[in-house]
Order: sequence, then structure tokens, then C-alpha cells
Amino acid sequence: MASDREVLRQVWEGKLPVCFSLAEEELQDLQTPDPFYLMVPRLTYFPLVTDKVKRHFIKHAHPEKQEAEMWLDYNGTPLKWQYPIGVLFDSLLGADATLPWNITVRFDRFPEKELLKCPSRDVVESHFMSCIKEADVLKHRTHVATAMQKKEHYQLWQGLQNDKFDQFWSINKKLMECNRNEGFKHIPYRCHKGDQFSLPLQRLVKPFEEPDCQKTLGDLIHFLLPSDDEKSLKVIIQGVEPSWDTPLQWLSEHLSHPDNFLHLSLHSI
Repeated sequence: MASDREVLRQVWEGKLPVCFSLAEEELQDLQTPDPFYLMVPRLTYFPLVTDKVKRHFIKHAHPEKQEAEMWLDYNGTPLKWQYPIGVLFDSLLGADATLPWNITVRFDRFPEKELLKCPSRDVVESHFMSCIKEADVLKHRTHVATAMQKKEHYQLWQGLQNDKFDQFWSINKKLMECNRNEGFKHIPYRCHKGDQFSLPLQRLVKPFEEPDCQKTLGDLIHFLLPSDDEKSLKVIIQGVEPSWDTPLQWLSEHLSHPDNFLHLSLHSI
């Protein structure tokens, strides 16, 4: 189980300042609404924090579009709501980006070929719990998640939705338990580069080469991208650039997102 609670709490409390602006072509009159500023948790999903954003802009959109689903883009790239906010930021902008993050709000021309519809928070909950179970298949062959009661699944979701660290981690700690000499069966991870999310690099990786010989972040990168090295690639996890000799097991326990996946944002140097 993850032991450094202070690291877990600092990761949980990470937030990003975002400036939301309505796309100019969607204005129904000459009055341009003020931007809407919001501090958003890095670990959550946009549909869980943008209710106020929608209420702020909806009255300025064309009447025929006010019932349409709101969607977001950054510099012309539609933002995929199914990825945590921090992952989107780290992948699209990187660790040295200028803040606040400027995001455009839209109601018209929903890009159905690029984005999934998200009509309610129930869709986010379903996606989140599916990720939890998928990660547990990799870590524990799904033994932990399937043994949990329905109320424990609900508490995980409520902890994320309501930004409650203790509520979430009182249950999530069970998903982080393992044999200290072996670690997880496999490390749940996802790789992202720019606007390419979930790159097809999801090869099974064990956290230990053999007992007492832990694999590192560098080992994972060399396994996935043997032609890249530390001089040509930057890896950002949770807004920081970990050392390549950081053990994968530690990273998975302490820097995974609430979906229990370790999200790696890759940037060429």
C-alpha cells in the first residue's frame, strides 16, 4: 500500500488556473461575456467542474444551441473529457507552460468524430469505474475490485467527485496493497504525446525484474521506445518530471491518477 501520505495529499491538492472564453463565432449579440476563471483539480474530469462555466456562457450562445452539449478546445484541439484534466494539460502544454490555461468554450458543431458525448455525470462515473476495474485486472487480476462492496465503489466515486482526499483514499488504499517484494502483477499505465492520447504502447510491464530488483521509469521508456533516451525525451507525470531512475512501483503507488493508471505525458526535446 502507498506509504507516503504527504506525497499522496500533495498530488491530490494539485490545481490548475483555467481561463474559459466563449468562441467569438458563437455570440448571439455584440456583447462579449467576461472570461470565467476557475481553479480546477488536476485529478478530476472537466464535466465534473464546468457546470458554473456553462451557466456563465449559455445565455450568450445562439438560442438554438443553448440545449446542445458544451465542449471545450485548446488551440483548435478538442479536449477529450475522458482523460483527467492534469493529463490533458501535461500532454498538450507541458510542464513549462504559461498560466492560466486558456480554453475555448463551444456549443456549436460538436466534433463527434473526435469527442465522446457526455450528457451526464453518470457517464463519467461509468467511465471512471471501468478504468478502476481495468487497472485492478493488471495489478491484482481483478481480485480486489470485485471483492469490494457496491458502497465502496460509490465512496471512491464520491471522493473524486467531491474532491475529498480522505474519503477516496480510505478505499483506494486497498487497490494499492501488494507484496512488497513483488509489487503489482503489472503496472497500469497510459502514454500520451501531444494530442495523441492512449498511444498504442500498452505492453505489459512488471515492476520487478526479479526479487529485490525494481524496474525504473527509464526501464519502461527504453522498453517502449528503445530509440529514445533522456536527452531526446521528457516524461511528465502529475506536472513534474521524475528522475528516470525512479522505481515504477513507487510511481504507480504515489503518482497514479484516481483511475489507478500512471499517465505518462511524453515530449520530444
